[in-house]
Amino acid sequence: MEEGVREGHISGKAFLRMIADAFPGKKQDIRTYSGLTLAYIGDVVYDLIIRTVVVGKGNRPVNELHRLTVKYVSAPAQAKMAEFLMDEMTEEEKTVYRRGKNSKPHTTAKNASMSEYLMATGFEAVIGYLYLADNPERAIELVKKGITLAGMEI
Repeated sequence: MEEGVREGHISGKAFLRMIADAFPGKKQDIRTYSGLTLAYIGDVVYDLIIRTVVVGKGNRPVNELHRLTVKYVSAPAQAKMAEFLMDEMTEEEKTVYRRGKNSKPHTTAKNASMSEYLMATGFEAVIGYLYLADNPERAIELVKKGITLAGMEI
Protein backbone atom coordinates (compact mmCIF):
# COMPACT_ATOMS: atom_id res chain seq x y z
CA MET A 1 0.00 0.00 0.00
CA GLU A 2 1.33 3.48 -0.91
CA GLU A 3 2.74 5.52 1.98
CA GLY A 4 0.10 7.93 3.29
CA VAL A 5 -2.79 5.94 1.85
CA ARG A 6 -4.66 3.49 4.08
CA GLU A 7 -8.07 1.95 3.66
CA GLY A 8 -9.07 4.50 1.02
CA HIS A 9 -7.88 7.51 3.03
CA ILE A 10 -5.16 9.92 1.99
CA SER A 11 -2.88 11.50 4.58
CA GLY A 12 -1.78 15.14 4.45
CA LYS A 13 1.64 14.08 3.22
CA ALA A 14 0.16 12.05 0.38
CA PHE A 15 -2.13 14.98 -0.47
CA LEU A 16 0.81 17.38 -0.85
CA ARG A 17 2.65 14.86 -3.04
CA MET A 18 -0.46 14.34 -5.17
CA ILE A 19 -0.71 18.09 -5.80
CA ALA A 20 3.00 18.32 -6.66
CA ASP A 21 2.74 15.33 -9.01
CA ALA A 22 -0.36 16.68 -10.77
CA PHE A 23 1.06 20.19 -11.09
CA PRO A 24 4.84 19.90 -11.30
CA GLY A 25 6.65 23.13 -10.61
CA LYS A 26 10.06 24.54 -10.04
CA LYS A 27 11.92 22.73 -7.26
CA GLN A 28 12.97 25.34 -4.74
CA ASP A 29 14.27 25.14 -1.20
CA ILE A 30 11.34 26.35 0.91
CA ARG A 31 13.79 27.94 3.34
CA THR A 32 14.38 30.57 0.64
CA TYR A 33 10.70 31.54 0.40
CA SER A 34 9.79 34.95 1.77
CA GLY A 35 7.85 35.16 5.01
CA LEU A 36 4.88 36.53 3.07
CA THR A 37 4.94 33.62 0.60
CA LEU A 38 4.93 31.15 3.50
CA ALA A 39 2.11 33.12 5.18
CA TYR A 40 0.16 33.11 1.90
CA ILE A 41 -0.05 29.31 1.83
CA GLY A 42 -0.17 29.06 5.64
CA ASP A 43 -3.31 31.21 5.74
CA VAL A 44 -5.14 28.67 3.59
CA VAL A 45 -3.78 25.64 5.45
CA TYR A 46 -4.77 27.16 8.80
CA ASP A 47 -8.22 28.01 7.43
CA LEU A 48 -8.63 24.43 6.17
CA ILE A 49 -7.66 23.01 9.57
CA ILE A 50 -10.15 25.23 11.41
CA ARG A 51 -12.96 24.66 8.90
CA THR A 52 -12.38 20.91 9.08
CA VAL A 53 -12.63 21.00 12.90
CA VAL A 54 -15.76 23.16 12.81
CA VAL A 55 -17.49 20.93 10.25
CA GLY A 56 -16.43 17.90 12.27
CA LYS A 57 -18.45 19.21 15.20
CA GLY A 58 -21.64 18.49 13.27
CA ASN A 59 -23.79 19.44 10.32
CA ARG A 60 -25.04 23.02 10.75
CA PRO A 61 -26.30 25.86 8.58
CA VAL A 62 -23.46 27.47 6.63
CA ASN A 63 -23.92 30.85 8.31
CA GLU A 64 -23.43 29.18 11.71
CA LEU A 65 -20.32 27.36 10.42
CA HIS A 66 -18.98 30.70 9.21
CA ARG A 67 -19.71 32.42 12.53
CA LEU A 68 -17.83 29.69 14.42
CA THR A 69 -14.90 29.75 12.00
CA VAL A 70 -14.42 33.53 12.11
CA LYS A 71 -13.64 33.32 15.85
CA TYR A 72 -10.46 31.41 15.00
CA VAL A 73 -9.56 32.66 11.53
CA SER A 74 -8.77 36.26 12.43
CA ALA A 75 -5.56 38.17 13.04
CA PRO A 76 -6.34 38.79 16.75
CA ALA A 77 -7.06 35.07 17.36
CA GLN A 78 -3.94 33.96 15.47
CA ALA A 79 -1.80 36.57 17.28
CA LYS A 80 -3.08 35.31 20.64
CA MET A 81 -2.24 31.73 19.66
CA ALA A 82 1.22 32.74 18.42
CA GLU A 83 1.96 34.46 21.72
CA PHE A 84 1.11 31.32 23.69
CA LEU A 85 3.01 29.05 21.28
CA MET A 86 6.41 30.74 21.41
CA ASP A 87 7.72 28.33 24.06
CA GLU A 88 6.34 25.37 22.09
CA MET A 89 8.07 26.24 18.80
CA THR A 90 11.38 24.78 17.70
CA GLU A 91 14.23 27.17 16.87
CA GLU A 92 13.56 26.59 13.17
CA GLU A 93 9.88 27.45 13.62
CA LYS A 94 10.78 30.59 15.61
CA THR A 95 13.09 31.68 12.78
CA VAL A 96 10.27 31.26 10.24
CA TYR A 97 7.87 33.07 12.60
CA ARG A 98 10.23 36.06 12.85
CA ARG A 99 10.61 36.17 9.06
CA GLY A 100 6.83 36.34 8.69
CA LYS A 101 6.36 38.79 11.54
CA ASN A 102 9.10 41.11 10.28
CA SER A 103 7.81 41.13 6.70
CA LYS A 104 6.47 44.24 5.07
CA PRO A 105 2.87 43.37 4.09
CA HIS A 106 1.11 45.61 1.59
CA THR A 107 -2.23 45.18 3.32
CA THR A 108 -3.53 45.22 6.89
CA ALA A 109 -6.35 43.47 8.70
CA LYS A 110 -9.62 45.35 9.06
CA ASN A 111 -10.22 44.40 12.69
CA ALA A 112 -6.69 44.08 14.09
CA SER A 113 -3.82 46.25 15.19
CA MET A 114 -0.66 46.25 13.09
CA SER A 115 1.08 44.29 15.87
CA GLU A 116 -1.63 41.60 15.84
CA TYR A 117 -1.54 41.48 12.05
CA LEU A 118 2.24 40.95 11.99
CA MET A 119 2.08 38.27 14.70
CA ALA A 120 -0.68 36.50 12.74
CA THR A 121 1.45 36.73 9.59
CA GLY A 122 4.34 35.11 11.48
CA PHE A 123 2.06 32.33 12.71
CA GLU A 124 0.69 31.73 9.21
CA ALA A 125 4.28 31.61 7.88
CA VAL A 126 5.07 28.79 10.33
CA ILE A 127 1.97 26.85 9.29
CA GLY A 128 2.83 27.36 5.61
CA TYR A 129 6.42 26.32 6.17
CA LEU A 130 5.35 23.13 7.94
CA TYR A 131 2.89 22.30 5.18
CA LEU A 132 5.46 22.82 2.42
CA ALA A 133 8.06 20.92 4.47
CA ASP A 134 5.67 17.96 4.27
CA ASN A 135 4.96 18.08 8.00
CA PRO A 136 1.21 18.68 8.28
CA GLU A 137 1.12 16.72 11.55
CA ARG A 138 3.25 19.39 13.24
CA ALA A 139 1.09 22.18 11.78
CA ILE A 140 -2.02 20.52 13.23
CA GLU A 141 -0.25 19.95 16.55
CA LEU A 142 0.66 23.66 16.82
CA VAL A 143 -2.86 24.78 15.92
CA LYS A 144 -4.35 22.42 18.51
CA LYS A 145 -1.87 23.53 21.21
CA GLY A 146 -2.41 27.18 20.33
CA ILE A 147 -6.16 26.86 20.68
CA THR A 148 -5.79 25.04 24.00
CA LEU A 149 -3.12 27.34 25.49
CA ALA A 150 -5.02 30.47 24.44
CA GLY A 151 -8.21 29.12 26.05
CA MET A 152 -10.09 29.19 22.76
CA GLU A 153 -11.51 25.66 22.66
CA ILE A 154 -13.68 24.95 19.65
